[in-house]
Amino acid sequence: MTLIKTSLLNAIAVAIKMLTMLGINKILAIYVGPAGYAAIGNFQNAVQMITTLGSGAINTGVTKYTAEYHADEAEQRKVWQTAGTIALVGSVVTGLLVAVFNRELADWFLSDEQYGSVFIWFGLTLVFFVFNTLLLAILNGKKEIKRYVFINIAGSIFSLIVSALMIVQFGLYGALLTLALNQSLVFFVTLALCYRTTWFKLKYLVGAIDRQSAINLSKFTAMAVTSAVTVPVSHIMVRNLLGENLGWDAAGYWEAMWRLSAAYLMFVTSTLSVYYLPRLSELKDPDAIKKEIINGYKVILPIAAGCGLSIYLLRDFIIELLFTEKFLPMRGLFAWQMVGDTLKIASWILAYLMLGKAMVKKFIVTEVFFNIGFFALTWLFLNSMGVYSAVFAHALNYFLYLLVMVFWLLNKNFKLN
Repeated sequence: MTLIKTSLLNAIAVAIKMLTMLGINKILAIYVGPAGYAAIGNFQNAVQMITTLGSGAINTGVTKYTAEYHADEAEQRKVWQTAGTIALVGSVVTGLLVAVFNRELADWFLSDEQYGSVFIWFGLTLVFFVFNTLLLAILNGKKEIKRYVFINIAGSIFSLIVSALMIVQFGLYGALLTLALNQSLVFFVTLALCYRTTWFKLKYLVGAIDRQSAINLSKFTAMAVTSAVTVPVSHIMVRNLLGENLGWDAAGYWEAMWRLSAAYLMFVTSTLSVYYLPRLSELKDPDAIKKEIINGYKVILPIAAGCGLSIYLLRDFIIELLFTEKFLPMRGLFAWQMVGDTLKIASWILAYLMLGKAMVKKFIVTEVFFNIGFFALTWLFLNSMGVYSAVFAHALNYFLYLLVMVFWLLNKNFKLN
């Protein structure tokens, strides 16, 4: 599929997911308030870290090599069996550890041991969570976009229904439990749809580990683990910095801003994952790759900038519609957040080349440096800017990141390794 066709088809799933996320945000705003947002943000970061570690962090690699071996099903199956075996062992071991140390994890991420049972449920169902993401990675690599879109739509609707019921009934605990279980339950829908294809059988998911496939996937393990640690940890540190110095409502305003940002940027980031990663994995010629990147700037960046500008202009209406009057102080966060989001997409269009071509060293160095930079810049401007320091740091950090990406890509010594 072309970038335009993929973007339009994916936009259907993203639109539904965005609407469901915004609906859940409204329910959260009513029933848990700003301080509850901070706790939910920390738990989401915990889920991100645990699932990445439990899966062996190989899903991006599965997508890349499934796309790269598009003409060789035997090689694809070696990749899937290797990834599936790693995921099975990793998720079972990690899930048991999460269940056993549930109180410690609840105290660390949520500052309250009474939420330990949420981690028990999460640990016991982690294997389904991990295999759902693995199957989605395979579908993405096979360019089964229609099935991929349908699964995402089904997952979004299911999430909205379950979240609404659980949050209204149990408040913050219900919200956390829903986050823990949603993707595990969607696994059964994903598996059923994969079974309907001619190229999939359950035995392809688990088997002997192929040495070369394991070596190839290990590159993505290194990159994914780096992201799984640095991104959530930097966010937790920023959230705690705001909460401890300005109050947890302030941390909640920033979390609400970040969640809104993530919702509208799904239109762009999902296209990068669904179209760009497989496409860049296939291409070998540097000129063809640069042409694909230029097309991305022509199509994707204007959409991101336009969405950001629209959200900024409609910020008062958005706060009233999606949140409550308790969230009015977040109004001042919109300007720098939207600038930062646009710079983020501008830099990610280039940065996805590091994933598509398994540029491990470049990826790890930039990921670590700029996630540390986000926290450092927030801390640096905290006294002078208050809660606005986090969104200003977001914009400045991605401006610097974009400069590094442009310098690297336009360097006359640019190589695809």
